[in-house]
Amino acid sequence: MTGTATRYLYLARHGEATADESALTDRGARQSVLLGERLRHSPLAAVHHGPLPRAEQTARLICDQFDGVRPQPSELAGDYPPYLPRREELPTDSADAFLAHLAQIPAEERERGPELAQAALVRFAGPVDGDEPRHELVVTHAFLIGWFVRAALDAPKWRWMGLNHANAALTVIRYAPGQPASVLFFNDTGHLPADLRRPGFPPDLCV
Repeated sequence: MTGTATRYLYLARHGEATADESALTDRGARQSVLLGERLRHSPLAAVHHGPLPRAEQTARLICDQFDGVRPQPSELAGDYPPYLPRREELPTDSADAFLAHLAQIPAEERERGPELAQAALVRFAGPVDGDEPRHELVVTHAFLIGWFVRAALDAPKWRWMGLNHANAALTVIRYAPGQPASVLFFNDTGHLPADLRRPGFPPDLCV
């Protein structure tokens, strides 16, 4: 009988995008290339990316740095709010700010987001079938990365909010059979020079 093996899920936010989000900036392209160079010797079996241009371009530039893996589009890796909390779920002192932020997101994304987020966990989280460990990269957006980290830590569902992620930073979660998920590292920008670490990250969080 086929057993289950460990999955290593690599999560990366897309590189810096232009103001209209239609493409990567020159800095965003450089960030993506450097992330690909970092991952060049990783045993990646698949690279998935969201449908938006900034995610697709990031994934393509990453894959250009090594052989044998081509980017695969996935609607599940898109940019959407993964969970819409009720006011009573949120900390009293930050509830207004969180709800105001969510209200700015288009209604269609708010409606479809939670369903897509649950499907993303089913597709990309947890151990894999078979006897061999599997390493997969998902190039996505800050919201979904926060959702996966929240789930791995078994934190409240609203806690995907407040987990900021820099452009082209890397997070890795390990899902081993019979063990709790482990966040091996989060928002790692060690492959980026100092001037490429700040784009996409709130200035007050750059320390």
